[in-house]
Amino acid sequence: MTATTATTPETPPAAPALAGVRVLDMTHVQSGPSATQILAWLGADVVKLEAPTGDITRRQLRDVPGADSLYFTMLNGNKRSITLNTKTERGKELLTELIRRSDVLVENFGPGAVDRMGFTWERVREINPRIVYASIKGFGEGPYTAFKAYEVVAQAMGGSMATTGFEDGPPMATGAQIGDSGTGMHAVAAILAALLQRTRTGRGQRVNVAMQHAVLNLCRVKLRDQQRLAHGPLAEYPNEDFGDEVPRSGNASGGGQPGWAVRCAPGGPNDYVYVIVQPVGWQPLTALIGRPELADDPEWATPEARLPKLGKMFQLIEEWTATLPKWQVLEALNAHNIPCGPILSTKEIIEDPSLRANGIVVEVDHPERGTYITVGSPLKLSDSAVPIRRSPLLGEHNEEVYVAELGLTADELPQLRASGVI
Repeated sequence: MTATTATTPETPPAAPALAGVRVLDMTHVQSGPSATQILAWLGADVVKLEAPTGDITRRQLRDVPGADSLYFTMLNGNKRSITLNTKTERGKELLTELIRRSDVLVENFGPGAVDRMGFTWERVREINPRIVYASIKGFGEGPYTAFKAYEVVAQAMGGSMATTGFEDGPPMATGAQIGDSGTGMHAVAAILAALLQRTRTGRGQRVNVAMQHAVLNLCRVKLRDQQRLAHGPLAEYPNEDFGDEVPRSGNASGGGQPGWAVRCAPGGPNDYVYVIVQPVGWQPLTALIGRPELADDPEWATPEARLPKLGKMFQLIEEWTATLPKWQVLEALNAHNIPCGPILSTKEIIEDPSLRANGIVVEVDHPERGTYITVGSPLKLSDSAVPIRRSPLLGEHNEEVYVAELGLTADELPQLRASGVI
């Protein structure tokens, strides 16, 4: 008897995950725009509301005269742009209508700025009881509330800088934007949770995320180690001396398996491979570095024996890696399932064909600056693909939003523009 396979019509592509969700984006610079861009990548209709002069980052760090900067374009793709002067009475009326028609409002102004516009949480909730009103600030309530917050300030006050760098050097910032974009990711999680809860309660809610708090959340393992210090030195750290604070420990992983960045040939600034030494990987690693006798040497054979001399262990490994290009080191280590990764420069990342194939390094066309490279969405949903689109020009969607959606007449737009409302 022959088995038969039932056939079904091809399933039509689903709408994006956040299709139908309108986000009023009142953010600027990086922490807020990074959050709203993720919502746009998930399919939300993100309407970026800008002052008539535009988000300040349109003009910051410009590389093409007269065109929006990469700072702006890489944080505001997949959005629509409208302009509005919220200090005018007509501007306040239009903002009220925009709030009424939105599911989410996101802002990252200084503390109290939106309240001073006349749009407190109580007023916003009165206009639209279903709205999720999300604010990104530098700090929570307390002595730091009024401090100005920037990326590295958040790193400094969230535990990152004190634990980054080498033991004999100053505190260091990380190149990853954990204060701005890291906070944006936290805000997205809270917004999505609030939208999901709304499906059960019918009510919107207030969402607050502080940059200091988000950085601290990302540094939680260092708070883990701060408490472990009460019971003695941290053996997995390469440091020789410990006080009463978690020290800076260079490139040490600080986790259960020791790791370090070892130099490779020809010795350029990024000719390094990060190597992690697991117990199972010690024997093949000793063979690769030409010291097979260390596999059974009681002074080296166990993780406990190796911990007191991590510096010497990685020196032995580096004596081998320094003779080979990093890609050759990578191939040799991966052949034995030894965890490792080459230090990739920004140039290598932009040129990496696999990252382009995965849609994480993307080329888009822009009417002012031509083709530019941006980062695509790292969130891959099998049933919710959203193409990466360029950032909008300033006020590009004024007519589309104000006339086609809010119902203003086409004659009103020039008048609003002339009176400084848009």
